[in-house]
Amino acid sequence: MPRSSSPDCLAALVARARRHFVLKFVGTTVGIALFFVAYFQLLHHPAYAVTTMPLTALDAAIPFEPRALWVYLTLWVYVGAGPGLQLDLGDLLAYGVWIGGLCVAGLLVFLFWPTQVPVHAVDVSRDAGFAMLQGVDAAGNAFPSMHVAIATFTMLRLQDVWRRTGAPLPLRAADLAWCAAIVASTLLTRQHVVLDVVGGIALGAAFAVASLRAARRHAPWVREASSPGPS
Repeated sequence: MPRSSSPDCLAALVARARRHFVLKFVGTTVGIALFFVAYFQLLHHPAYAVTTMPLTALDAAIPFEPRALWVYLTLWVYVGAGPGLQLDLGDLLAYGVWIGGLCVAGLLVFLFWPTQVPVHAVDVSRDAGFAMLQGVDAAGNAFPSMHVAIATFTMLRLQDVWRRTGAPLPLRAADLAWCAAIVASTLLTRQHVVLDVVGGIALGAAFAVASLRAARRHAPWVREASSPGPS
């Protein structure tokens, strides 16, 4: 099948973004808020003894880089692209169910096996951004890294969108790079250790692959033709 042109791809992506825009925006906002309510409840009131995650040789080799904090925070922009580019209401609801299941799975791990990262060897108290982050996020709910899990899930689902719309290679590569940067930022800012990241990648990938397989059982894979569709 011939590759779609860039204008066709852009039209298809705009059409996707316009469909049910208000529902996507409100639903994503509410979903994130509900996740954080449960997340902070478990963070501040662990049900069991908290385990400190062990460091690996790779952790020792990774430098502390405070400038990576802004990349770390971009997850909350990146995550909106997943639901924002779903094609129709059924796809959007299914996406919500799967990413909701991902969040519940992570929260269950936090409930039954609360963990934390080791105490920082670097004093970041003078950095306003880190002082705010540590005041809110503390050092708990470390494994698996939900920051990494959600970024991984979003990236794999977006790669499917790029394939369906015939997106050019630079766009696909930029998506991979953004996800990789978010994952790296969790280590560079000392918010997580390597084992947390490995767990997050595994969790996010497992739910993304399962969700894509389920979607393809219900609807065969086809490349979309660009059409404005309903807003």
